[in-house]
Amino acid sequence: MTAPAGENEATSEELARDSLHLLPLSMLPVRTPGLRKAMLRKNHRLQTVIEMFNTPSSGSGQVDPSALIHLFPGYPNEVAFDQAMFRRLQQIPSFDVYSLRIELRRLEIPVEDHEALKLSPRKRDELTGVMKTFTRPLIAHIYGIEQNEVTDVTDIIASIRRPNRQEALENLQMMADKLRVTLLEIPQFLEDYGDVFLSLAYFRQILDGVVPDVHNFLEWMKDVRNTREVKDDRPLQLLFDAMTRDLSEITGSITGRFESFDRRTRDFWTDITAERFHEVRDMIIAHHTTIGGVLCGLVLKMDLWRARYAGKSGIGPLRRIEFIKGEILPGLDYMRDLERGAANIR
Repeated sequence: MTAPAGENEATSEELARDSLHLLPLSMLPVRTPGLRKAMLRKNHRLQTVIEMFNTPSSGSGQVDPSALIHLFPGYPNEVAFDQAMFRRLQQIPSFDVYSLRIELRRLEIPVEDHEALKLSPRKRDELTGVMKTFTRPLIAHIYGIEQNEVTDVTDIIASIRRPNRQEALENLQMMADKLRVTLLEIPQFLEDYGDVFLSLAYFRQILDGVVPDVHNFLEWMKDVRNTREVKDDRPLQLLFDAMTRDLSEITGSITGRFESFDRRTRDFWTDITAERFHEVRDMIIAHHTTIGGVLCGLVLKMDLWRARYAGKSGIGPLRRIEFIKGEILPGLDYMRDLERGAANIR
């Protein structure tokens, strides 16, 4: 049976909630009429702009927040309020839901719909396979075996709500004893556990997708470096060398961070307790903002490169050099410094 048109397509709201670069203004206390349907957007130069519309026929209509008064001259007070909020929002390196939870609280910007700070059900379902890597050790630890009917954190809750009240109570008590928490603390523990490892699965999926693109881009850039236009231009050679080092350093470092997460979580699963989980949780959350910022920059730049040049032939070296300098270079030092700064996070 053929699904109705659009049934398997993500809505614009889902795409925004699951993205690194989009922030719907409907979730914030904006005052300017006409902005509630707009979005803040990180562009490929890592600038934060307001996207007033985005359609296949018209493209993306973007405006700098400083120019809002020209669009809404009749609302000077409302525009001034919103511009002050946008200036604070421009500090956020990524608009993924995990970074937003941290940064909006830090900036004291209230959120009208807290569901907007969760991944969409569609994305959660998409990450189910990755999540099993994190939930199976917990399930095995609690039940002592790999139960076929229990495959996720939510299934644990369902399994202890079965009609057999005595069995449910025994399972609850066994979980509480092994985790060294009270019965009343178990629901919050399970919610925290599922959410923190869902965030890790979300970022890992993005990382696994973008790293091959970076490697392919570096090979593409190597071809440009072998052209006469670059070989005869010493400053350009040095620029390309620096960009290659920065991109290699960024991808190598952030990949290393995930390897560190793997080691810490493996150690945690050898002896699961609530206290040790809180240590792992706090460690992962401390990295959310920098991971989101670095991945946001990499994804935006590699998406632009793939759309314009990947797999295409007949593109002259001057055009490719202009693209590298004008579109890939801006913001690269910011991403590098953000990743280097993450080394200080413990």
